[in-house]
Amino acid sequence: MAVLAGLAACSSNPDLYPTKGDAKPHPGVAKAKQHPIQGIDISKWQGPVDWASVRSAGTQFVFIKATEGGDHVDERFRANWDGAGAAGIPRGAYHFVFWCRSAREQMDWFKRNVPNDPSALPPVLDVEWNGHSQTCPRKLPKEQALAMITEMLHEMERYTGKRPIIYTDITFHKDVLEGELPDYPHWLRSTAAEPEQRFSNRKWMLWQFTSTGRVPGVRGDVDRNAFYGTPSDWASFLSTDCDPRDHKRLSTLGVCTDK
Repeated sequence: MAVLAGLAACSSNPDLYPTKGDAKPHPGVAKAKQHPIQGIDISKWQGPVDWASVRSAGTQFVFIKATEGGDHVDERFRANWDGAGAAGIPRGAYHFVFWCRSAREQMDWFKRNVPNDPSALPPVLDVEWNGHSQTCPRKLPKEQALAMITEMLHEMERYTGKRPIIYTDITFHKDVLEGELPDYPHWLRSTAAEPEQRFSNRKWMLWQFTSTGRVPGVRGDVDRNAFYGTPSDWASFLSTDCDPRDHKRLSTLGVCTDK
């Protein structure tokens, strides 16, 4: 009976992407593999990527590190951007916020280095504390951090015409974002539990469920991510750049596009 129960549990937890894996799988995020729309995020640390293999493995989106602060461009941004585009994988760029540079400097830098491609996914603002930085480990007061974030989100939207996505982790969300910015889609990092267990009252659109993923075409660790909804929800997002759950409300504000 125990064996049968175990088999039943496995069959109720299907892995939709068996060619992908995780070097250090955590049982707390097992449900992530049930989400039909999955992708990766990537930077120079993954080295050269075989984008045809990444696509063949079922990868349906990629977010690519583009810029950091006001003077750093990821060394592989253009190669990754062009490679993902040539492979036909929907791709978007992300900016990593550096809390010791002004919002204006950072967005000027982002606009100088990231193509304004109407076919791209919405841009991402990556907001975390830079605790390991040797030059800027400080944490800003909540209101100051929120003011910077809001300014950058507005400028990203003006530049791309798309409502940006906010990427964040558990600590930063608790310190700054909890209860704030509900009109923006959120991409949450939670690698040991489902997002609902770690982020208070936050609806999520994307979930980064591991940083030790294995994906054909990428050497070594890579972040794996899941979209919350169905393939039809994903198709709606691709065609409008809006979370389908918010489309009706945001379209009245002129936010959602129609590619």
